[in-house]
Amino acid sequence: MGIEFIDGILAFNGFHAVSFGILVLFVGKRLNQKVGFLREFSIPEPVTGGILFSVIFTLVYLIADIEVTFDLYSRDVLLVYFFTTIGINANLKDLLKGGIPLLILLTVTVGYIFVQNLTGITIARLFDMDSAVGVLGGSVSLIGGHGTAIAWSPRIASDYGVESAMEIGIACATFGLILASLMGGPIAKYLIKKHNLTPNEEDTSLSTDDDPKHNSSIDSHAFLDAILAIHICAFLGIILNEVIEQAGLQLPLFVTCLFAGIIVTNIMPKKYPRISGLEWPSRSPAIQLIADMSLGTFLAMSLMSMQLWALVDLAGPIMSILLAQFVVAIFINIFIVFKVMGKNYDAAVICSGFGGISLGSTPTAMANMSAVSKRYGTSTLAFIVVPLVCAFFIDLANALIIPFFLSSF
Repeated sequence: MGIEFIDGILAFNGFHAVSFGILVLFVGKRLNQKVGFLREFSIPEPVTGGILFSVIFTLVYLIADIEVTFDLYSRDVLLVYFFTTIGINANLKDLLKGGIPLLILLTVTVGYIFVQNLTGITIARLFDMDSAVGVLGGSVSLIGGHGTAIAWSPRIASDYGVESAMEIGIACATFGLILASLMGGPIAKYLIKKHNLTPNEEDTSLSTDDDPKHNSSIDSHAFLDAILAIHICAFLGIILNEVIEQAGLQLPLFVTCLFAGIIVTNIMPKKYPRISGLEWPSRSPAIQLIADMSLGTFLAMSLMSMQLWALVDLAGPIMSILLAQFVVAIFINIFIVFKVMGKNYDAAVICSGFGGISLGSTPTAMANMSAVSKRYGTSTLAFIVVPLVCAFFIDLANALIIPFFLSSF
């Protein structure tokens, strides 16, 4: 049946994990509909449901001594799907449109990586811990997320003698994800209300009803064609990832799949004859549907599977590092990011996304911006620059900055 109960561990396979994730997503949706403050602060639906279920599973462990675990391979596939759709939806016109705002946000974010690592190192030294622990509690687990933390922890454990590197990295990434999910909406609301901001007229008047491509219904062939396009780009992304790894640089698979999507979309002639008989599905309803499904289910699965009880022993140092990082992230978001991005509605939505990436992950940033956009209105610029900066450029920068800090402090 795919469900095993051995030595107090209740293990669910990938099929059941996805099923739980969908259930968790719907529970979060219903809670957000019923609880006013969740809507007021634009808390993403998968975050609401995911945190609730992680608490329930923690209570099951504490009361019945039963540890609930999930096979999360399917979750990681959903992450690849989501970022590949972002690549498929990107084009060079977007890069040109992002222009200066894209460069500004990239510069601020790279600078923030240095600040984040220095903050982590400072707090770690206050607890007489190795500086490598501070880097773990910095861009390795926060900007980098779970994937980067898991990738770097073995090296930090072996080269710097931090035996609990994996536990520290996962703990910081986990709680950082929660803080990031809870930060974006309130920051955007504060900025929007304080400065009386409204969406741009172009974004407000933009209606997909006038676009025949978006006005068409999604049939089975269009959906399968979008899946095929995603698989083509993911296949190329896997090859690209292996080439980069052989060159000595580690990047998460979803980054290279994102890049592959961008490349294919921008070299594919619009009227190129395809076996499906359909145009390349860039910005099609089917691609958007798959993106929404993948992102929501990924976040729900990530949060519901958190083993909160495993983090108790490291609570003091971890919470101190995270508290400092949380305060620094809010300060930079409100007083730097908002100002340099133009102090307008686009800047406020970008801040909600930056709140997600600064302590969590790029999917969290996208979920934060989506929640804010549903409540206050969309921002085309935000959904152009944030994914490009946070999902591609920032991982490249982080991969180079992490070794610098590990070797210098």
